Amino acid sequence: MNRRIFLRNGSLAGLALSTVSLAACSSGPDKTTAPAGSGPDASGFDTDFELAETTVADLQEKMKNGQLTARRITELYLKRIETIDKAGPKLNAVLLTNPDALKLADQLDAERKSGKLRGPLHGIPVLVKDNIDTADQQPTTAGSLALAGHKAQQDAFIVQKLRAAGAIVLGKTNLSEWANFRSTRSTSGWSSQGGQTKNPYILDRTPSGSSSGSGAAAAANLCALAIGTETDGSIVSPASCCGLVGLKPTVGLWSRAGIIPISATQDTAGPMTRTVRDAAILLGALAGEDARDAVTKESAGKIQPDYTTFLDANGLKGKRLGVEKNHLKGSSDAVALLQQALEVLRVQGATIVEVEVEKQTDPLGEDEYNVLLYEFKDGVNNYLAAAGAGVKTLTDVIRFNTENKAKAMPFFQQEILESSDKLDGLSSPKYQAALRKSQQGARAALNAALRSNKLDGIVAVTNAPARCIDLINGDGGGGPGFSSPAAMAGYPHITVPMGQAHGLPVGLSFVGGAYQEGTLLTLAYAYEQASKKRQAPEFKAPFVG
Repeated sequence: MNRRIFLRNGSLAGLALSTVSLAACSSGPDKTTAPAGSGPDASGFDTDFELAETTVADLQEKMKNGQLTARRITELYLKRIETIDKAGPKLNAVLLTNPDALKLADQLDAERKSGKLRGPLHGIPVLVKDNIDTADQQPTTAGSLALAGHKAQQDAFIVQKLRAAGAIVLGKTNLSEWANFRSTRSTSGWSSQGGQTKNPYILDRTPSGSSSGSGAAAAANLCALAIGTETDGSIVSPASCCGLVGLKPTVGLWSRAGIIPISATQDTAGPMTRTVRDAAILLGALAGEDARDAVTKESAGKIQPDYTTFLDANGLKGKRLGVEKNHLKGSSDAVALLQQALEVLRVQGATIVEVEVEKQTDPLGEDEYNVLLYEFKDGVNNYLAAAGAGVKTLTDVIRFNTENKAKAMPFFQQEILESSDKLDGLSSPKYQAALRKSQQGARAALNAALRSNKLDGIVAVTNAPARCIDLINGDGGGGPGFSSPAAMAGYPHITVPMGQAHGLPVGLSFVGGAYQEGTLLTLAYAYEQASKKRQAPEFKAPFVG
């Protein structure tokens, strides 16, 4: 199959259930549960939630004036997870909650009472994706049964930063197993460890992968903030499908140490939030150089102390933006939403020019796919060798899955793991050639478009509306998407809600040059404030004929 199609679809589509499939999708009318804020609905879960759509600033103000405490906030989110994630619509976005969460909240409340405040994240509950190490009672599994029960020996660097900033690690979110790098016909949002995550907007639609749990959880107000990871599309695509702001930073702005890897050249974690401001707060708090991740040395002198200073509601005035020409045509509902978004950008003072980037960046995806195959084996073997887990190598993982096929591989296999494991090391001429073509080609294409047109950023459709679950055939394609250029280049990419098609969110992408997060936040915030397209999910039932 076309590898770019595989990579793009792997970050877009597909839900799966651990034992049964959902109703088939059709174009008929939809049935819905009660909208948010209307009290208990027929399924028995209460949609009236005290912290619905709250922001970090809201929570800090309420803690400051005594209306709320960190403990109360944490209790409310834990109850919300039980009510919405484990019961009611059963989103299945959260693999587990932190048994120490309330104790941590009490400690932070005591600090606040004594006059010690660590910053804007003090007392804020955050969910993290289950490929990010936490040195506590919570396992880190990448969604794989092969890593069931594995507890990290130390926090990932970004978790260390999160704790130092006063945030509460509320729990771990489900994901597409091995960050959706297991099978060419995988179903996004499904893992053998956690089963299926659903999209809170329409329950038989994909929340997208691989940060599916983080996306669905933040969208459904199961947490104040969430953290995802991306290799190609796995932050921005679930953010788009779940009506969120998703920010994939420049590779090197956030450390990858302590995160189960796919790619040393493309991986990064990043914020998944309901507002641009909250993404900016989280971005700055977790950025920093780390001796365990050499790439972070490149961020020296480029990290901003406070990314919220870039948030200007008039920030589009006088800006020049390129729009991906390929996204201005086609039958997808996302095209019409893009045209509406472009008009908002123009009204706010931006000049729009057409550019062609996708055709210049490994259009068949073969080079990127080969890079990921080589880097996955190297990265996973290095992680497992130091992790103290039951499996020590990728070969061990493959053997475990084969021996436990009924549970580990009930719907799709592990062709990608097997293909990766057969390769030699990173000194391979084939790998080196693929990396040059993929990474340098993407950087050259983006740099040329930005510089020759004197652009502040490039906009495009993040991806098409979420597709249906299909456990038999795996993820399907369809519609535009724009994750790959920035992913291959290692450049920043932020998506913001730009509307809905048939009740399904679609995001608008802003892409820029290396370490231009500040500029992208300005553009994204100004668009967000002018458009106001974020809508809370209503947990609609599947479309029926």
